[in-house]
Amino acid sequence: GTAAHCAQAPDRLLGLGLVPLQHPGLAVKALDHALDLGLRGVEISSHAPGRELSDPAYDPLWARAAAAGALIFLHPFGCTLDERLDRWYLSNTVGQPTETTIALSHLIFGGVLDRHPGLRIIAAHGGGYLPTHIGRSDHAWRARPDAHGCAAEPSSYLRRLWFDSLVHSPAVLRALVGAAGPDRVLLGSDFPFDMGTADPLAALQAAGLPEPQVQAIRGGNAAALLAR
Repeated sequence: GTAAHCAQAPDRLLGLGLVPLQHPGLAVKALDHALDLGLRGVEISSHAPGRELSDPAYDPLWARAAAAGALIFLHPFGCTLDERLDRWYLSNTVGQPTETTIALSHLIFGGVLDRHPGLRIIAAHGGGYLPTHIGRSDHAWRARPDAHGCAAEPSSYLRRLWFDSLVHSPAVLRALVGAAGPDRVLLGSDFPFDMGTADPLAALQAAGLPEPQVQAIRGGNAAALLAR
């Protein structure tokens, strides 16, 4: 259905498929199916029941995605903190960035990005809390042997990932650009959901970034990523 929709405006629309993380043995087949339809990659959740993204069962998926140059868009499908966040929409306002943070931390600390350096992962919610609190991860990596699952400081991996710009705060957007680099942020809208923004360009302009960075984030970075 996504491929058919995009085919109606191929000069404007590019789509992503899905893979069933709960069935790792089918993930590569689903990715190949999406690519065969002309989609540019797949969207995944932050985990599957009983499996984190650092699970070795997903290594064939990461290897295939890297080899094919497929995009992986990481966006949680729900939140695992359950009743602690069951009021005031905390399941989304707190839960979604938390899920993104946990998933990225598994990819980094679990050595996934070391084993598959060609992976092209885009994280929703500006990467959650990870980019703005990455110093805590770096400190743990230096201070604790059990945090040494990755080959280098965790902050170094931010410049090997991409992030959407939808963080709902000019200060946080500036911090994200500072942590990951202006070439690693893509314009996000979350349209048409209630946690989106009706004017993503205005949200981008509000951060007061230099004009070359604004132009890169508003479209240049995505064009370069999709041209590969």
